[in-house]
Amino acid sequence: MKRIISFWLLIGLGYGSAFAQISLEECREKAHENYPLIKKYGLIEQTKEYNLSNAKKAYLPQFQLNARATYQSEVTGLPISLPGVTIPEVKKDQYQATVEASQLLWDGGGIRAQQKMTQANAEVEKKQLEVELYAIEDRVNQLFFGILLFDAQLEQNRVMAGELERNRQTIAVYMENGIANQSDLDAVRVEQLRVKQTRTQLQVTRSAYLEMLAIMTGEKFSDDISLIKPTQPVIAGLTRNPLSRPELQLFTAQADLFDSQKDLIKSSYMPKLGLYLQGGYGRPGLNMLSDAFEPFYIGGIRLTWNFGALYTQKNDLRKIETNKNTVDMQRDLFLYNIRLTESRENKDIQRIRELMKDDDEIISLRESIRKSAEAKMANGTLTVTDLLQEISREDMARQTKAAHEIDLLLAIYNSLWVRGTR
Repeated sequence: MKRIISFWLLIGLGYGSAFAQISLEECREKAHENYPLIKKYGLIEQTKEYNLSNAKKAYLPQFQLNARATYQSEVTGLPISLPGVTIPEVKKDQYQATVEASQLLWDGGGIRAQQKMTQANAEVEKKQLEVELYAIEDRVNQLFFGILLFDAQLEQNRVMAGELERNRQTIAVYMENGIANQSDLDAVRVEQLRVKQTRTQLQVTRSAYLEMLAIMTGEKFSDDISLIKPTQPVIAGLTRNPLSRPELQLFTAQADLFDSQKDLIKSSYMPKLGLYLQGGYGRPGLNMLSDAFEPFYIGGIRLTWNFGALYTQKNDLRKIETNKNTVDMQRDLFLYNIRLTESRENKDIQRIRELMKDDDEIISLRESIRKSAEAKMANGTLTVTDLLQEISREDMARQTKAAHEIDLLLAIYNSLWVRGTR
């Protein structure tokens, strides 16, 4: 019974390993999730909420405690004297402690402007993070299609090894019949060893690419994992669609931030209106002629208007406008570079497609030439070295076609990435 369970367990493990697959989209998603700065999203949101909460608290009643003890050289006095009347004299040492409560009624739009700037600043930070995350997708693309190219080359290497083994067995039979000699067999063996070395090099390089992809995605990939080859997307008419790159959203967010800074500057020279209530205890109180410690209170409405902000307002607004123009210039430069890159990618796609038109015919001709060479070798009119050259040329033609297929996919996905189309 234990043997049966072990057998099916091994079968299940083998089945799971043999069919382990991952797609390009899964790699992108895992790379996003594994990116160290992804946690910054939550931190940005938390900071924004804290700042918004602090701004709202400006509308809560504010309390202030003051205390003072002073000695002055002169005090208020009445320059008259009346018969039988003693006019009290104010002491030169005075003491006062007050508690004041104030309630803001209107601040000229300052709190609203501060909240708007807080939200705009958080949006800029998020868009900057999205730009970094988007750049990761390009790195994932390069690694993913690089591994697919190695897979295609390894498959062709396997076909080449099989072809050489078939010819080695044929030549071994020819040796028995006296048609070939040991040097012919050695020549095939040398070519087999060369193919084996190439396979080892491809496997090592593929493993290195796979390891880098594993680091980016935070996954552990076995060397036998299979990457799902993406289908060829349709890109006809793609250039008529607007760009949707995160950098453009970042430029827009930065412009909004500058606008919110303008609103904050404009609110700084607006008047502020509020209520206040002050209660205190001291000598003198409100009655300046009293020499006793007395409680007192004052309440009312207060209007404050600081005109000092007007001195620097014009220059501050000009600086913001300069920064906004700089962002516009960066946006224009970005679009210019995008157009250049997009043109290059489109030309690359056209070039590869033109090359691919002849791949099948070249392979067919190379295959025909190789078969003819095998027949000539069987008749003794062609050397094994010449045959091996034809086999290598056919192998190169098949490798070229496989490379063109992967290169075309990569070029198309590069074009989609440039335009921000996933």
